[in-house]
Amino acid sequence: MAADWPGDAGEPPDRDSSPERGGSDAGRPVPAETRSRHEYYDELHRTVSAAARQSAAEEQATAEKWDKSAEESRWMWSEYKRKWPHDERPPVDGSADPPGSWRADGDRFLPPAANQRVDAECDRVADRERDHISPAMRAVESQDPDRHLIGLDRCLKGRDRIKEKICGMIKELNFSPAEAVSLVPDAVRYTFQYRESHYAQGVKEDVERLKGQGFELHKLKNSWSEEEYKGINSQWIEPASGQRFEVQFHTRSSFEAKQLTHRAYERLRMHETDEFEKMVLKAFQRKVSAEVPIPPYAADIPDYPERDADAR
Repeated sequence: MAADWPGDAGEPPDRDSSPERGGSDAGRPVPAETRSRHEYYDELHRTVSAAARQSAAEEQATAEKWDKSAEESRWMWSEYKRKWPHDERPPVDGSADPPGSWRADGDRFLPPAANQRVDAECDRVADRERDHISPAMRAVESQDPDRHLIGLDRCLKGRDRIKEKICGMIKELNFSPAEAVSLVPDAVRYTFQYRESHYAQGVKEDVERLKGQGFELHKLKNSWSEEEYKGINSQWIEPASGQRFEVQFHTRSSFEAKQLTHRAYERLRMHETDEFEKMVLKAFQRKVSAEVPIPPYAADIPDYPERDADAR
């Protein structure tokens, strides 16, 4: 039934419930609105404020619970490092390598000419980030004060990490340094951080805003339903240069969980752990991730390209 708010006099009642049309309210008296317009909006404001206060209190309680869990997880990681103290590798002795070459652990090595070309390509990546991608990302950030970019001063991946990733491409697959660097999906990377209550809607809106900046969505993976990592990772392409970059979508808790489990993730990727240590590392990742509050509707955001339900 349409309410007869002040200022609405003369407007016809809702056509489906009007007495002359035989609606369900036919023959019933329509109660008059006794509040003034000012009183109505004042009451509405108090109701909305109460809901906002309740939401803020719930988020605060969730944050405090996460902080307690995170502290426990940090203690668990310190115990892991005490039991397996080989976390840090010894420095690489490159004294016999030609000047201008680059070497990491194992057989990861770039001769001087290849290393120089990789550095030149990394310079070009830095120019694209500074001149085009980061200004567009800041423009997207400015459109919503409810979330923000974090770690913007570290959006460029370190050169040593890039070289570690591409050594095999250059040596074994015969890629050129430019081709190899162009295939690193997170040479440039960004992270948006949201409140839990704003997360799902915020991610959807920011994906559209990124498209509005002319970026092409290459891949989006929703990991909120997975056991060892919570969050959404996406890969984008800047069309003018073909530069790839990564955008992650996190809450404060999911981002801190990622930071807490990063060393465990790296240890598992090194393939230097025995089966028992792998079991411990995976259990640690699952424990940390299980404590992360899942934002409403976050798990419903679809992958791009969408995966088959059987593949999830």
